[in-house]
Amino acid sequence: MIDIKKVGIIGAGQMGSGIAQVCVQAGYAVILFDQSAQAVADAFERINKGITRSVEKELIPAEAGDTARTLLTPAASASDLADCDLIIEAATENEEIKKTIFKTVAEHLKPEAILASNTSSISITRLAAASDRPGKFIGLHFMNPVPVMKLVEIIRGIATDTETYEAAVRFAGSLGKITANSQDYPAFIVNRVLIPMINEAIYTLYEGVGTVEAIDTAMKLGANHPMGPLELGDFIGLDTVLAIMNVLYDGLSDSKYRPCPLLVKYVEAGWLGRKTGRGFYDYRGDKPVPTR
Repeated sequence: MIDIKKVGIIGAGQMGSGIAQVCVQAGYAVILFDQSAQAVADAFERINKGITRSVEKELIPAEAGDTARTLLTPAASASDLADCDLIIEAATENEEIKKTIFKTVAEHLKPEAILASNTSSISITRLAAASDRPGKFIGLHFMNPVPVMKLVEIIRGIATDTETYEAAVRFAGSLGKITANSQDYPAFIVNRVLIPMINEAIYTLYEGVGTVEAIDTAMKLGANHPMGPLELGDFIGLDTVLAIMNVLYDGLSDSKYRPCPLLVKYVEAGWLGRKTGRGFYDYRGDKPVPTR
């Protein structure tokens, strides 16, 4: 049985920060690595605020919050991940970047360490083949925001061994998450359904069927969605939405997955949603307002 005690996380963005937070709150020692020292510093600030919120909401005792903060350590280089039992990659949704990460860290890891990717759409089998341990490679797709969302999709590559899979299920359960198993097909389960819906909402805007406000209001009140699809796209990041649509389009060769030209234009403009201040809404004022 694989005993996971120390977790390395590669990527200090929103997802990496969230994964780190739930891990330390569950009692795991965590080493956070990113090529950008500023990204790590920003992540530590987000994680500290997140732990404080968990304490204020009485999700964890104050003592547990204090302990969680002591379990988080920054990594100066990939070599600092050497004694980690599980390494979770949470970098940008780009296959070549992820493959480069796995090749780079391989020489520093102990042979029994498990490698996991938080990819939301890319083939686990292909990513595993780029690593030095396909049998100990698995997909652990956390949902955003990680501290709030209960689901973790678990995706086995063709070469993933049973011991790795079972360890991944136990690990996710220890974080208080519920797991759903997905076969290794483009975008897995959640994003295979969700992202084309957002893309279709963008087509609905592109074709003039409704305004931004009308589309989001219709889906919130007509389908009881907590967030409209355009607002959700902004929250996820329109670059990520486009990347996943491209994975679906390329991987399944079906025209229904063609990214909407308007989505492409927004990404080309750098209007990626909340993280850049503009997407289908402009977030730079006191209240978000539609940009179209």
